[in-house]
Amino acid sequence: MHKKIVTMSGITKEFSGVTVLDKVDFTIYEGRIMALLGENGAGKSTLMKILTGVYEKSSGQIHLNDEPVDFKSTKESQENGIAIIHQELNLIGHLSIGENIFLGREPVNRFGKIDWRKLYSESEKWISMLGLNENPRQIVNNISVGKQQLVEIAKALSLNAKIIIMDEPTGALTISETEKLFSVIGKLKAQNHSIVYISHRLEEIFKICDDITVLRDGKLIREVPASEVDEDKLIEMMVGRKLEEQYPKSNSEIGEVIFEVKNLTNKFVSNGSFQLKKGETLGIAGLMGSSRTELARTIYGIYKMDKGEIFINGKKIHINSPRDAIKAGIAYVSEDRKTNGIVLGMSIKENITLTSLKSISGRLGYVFKKREEEVSQEYVKNLSIKSSGTKQLVKYLSGGNQQKVSIAKNLFADPSILILDEPTRGVDVGAKKEIYNLINKFKQAGVSIIMISSEIPEILGMSDRVLVMHEGHISGILDMDSANQESIMSLAVGKGV
Repeated sequence: MHKKIVTMSGITKEFSGVTVLDKVDFTIYEGRIMALLGENGAGKSTLMKILTGVYEKSSGQIHLNDEPVDFKSTKESQENGIAIIHQELNLIGHLSIGENIFLGREPVNRFGKIDWRKLYSESEKWISMLGLNENPRQIVNNISVGKQQLVEIAKALSLNAKIIIMDEPTGALTISETEKLFSVIGKLKAQNHSIVYISHRLEEIFKICDDITVLRDGKLIREVPASEVDEDKLIEMMVGRKLEEQYPKSNSEIGEVIFEVKNLTNKFVSNGSFQLKKGETLGIAGLMGSSRTELARTIYGIYKMDKGEIFINGKKIHINSPRDAIKAGIAYVSEDRKTNGIVLGMSIKENITLTSLKSISGRLGYVFKKREEEVSQEYVKNLSIKSSGTKQLVKYLSGGNQQKVSIAKNLFADPSILILDEPTRGVDVGAKKEIYNLINKFKQAGVSIIMISSEIPEILGMSDRVLVMHEGHISGILDMDSANQESIMSLAVGKGV
């Protein structure tokens, strides 16, 4: 029998009369890795925020090492050995790596001043453990998103916490960085640390987790050893139904070339050339740092081209800004939803209609509120956006539901070319299929899709052709007869097929 280090019993939480957790039980065992799974809105983050003192529970009990606790702040939970690594990065960009790791608890010398030598030497120890070969004096804004995620993890590890909660920690990591993280988790487990691991990547769960707890609609469905279930059973537990097909790729008719890029070149991309056909999904694969996103942002007008040409329906167009791209019928769903995808302080319906207000407005610019509500309700339903209503502020949605609002906003612009940059990152398995079905719906209507994804199975499952990038170059374009894990990875590392 494994020792229970944390027991949460009958945890209930209500927001404005809405029950988001309903008498949930949750256990963390000493020296074991507990997966916490569920669709977006299932209550996972809320449960962890109650444990760490961010939210106050409505009812229920929490015991730490058999002693009742009721943390009122994250500082209290940290002082009691609990650290959390949030899904969204929580770093200060203009500060150094070391300053971020020890922010608010900087070591001081006998004169009461910050001991910078100790701060940086201790920081180097923690980032080295993660295989992050950066100078701890490096400014965080100057390192990649994947490396920033590792700094977050180093920050949590530096607290010497006995319980570490990891919320989608691999979302921005490369394959090698993910393997390094798993190695660190294994070492922590061997040292009797306890890990709560939240992820939508089920293959990770079976690779590193000992136990699994599944929530659905704010209720506990089951706690089970990882060895006693398979992926299909887990999905059924999470969504309440069986998913017969994970990647429901449409067999819609693909037409003539509608979009063409010739010799696109700037500081990110070198001589990039490719074509996109009507009703086609062109998957873009590549390792982190390959400039997949930079290619998309250049096409969309966020980054300038130094040279190159873009054609739509055979006509050369000039894109100098996102406004130009939108006018040309190009929409872009950013991988970074909070920075570029949504306005957190606005409602769901205001976000969805934001870029297409003309379509729901009169001649004098008056917004037809009834039409705005109808449109937003349609997308909330089609994308299964879990909320209290279309008037709910987006900042109060879970990460995955925020992503769905970002997608809905761009789809409502009725584009002929839709660029999706990591469209299912942070989205649960049930909602992924709903997004895939929506992609298919637009393909059948003749919309052409460019889909960037770090998940090769998703690329293979949803693409009609695959473009692979390596260090700013298009290293190859594969049809589906020759596209597989091995051929994509070979091109991604610059070896060729």
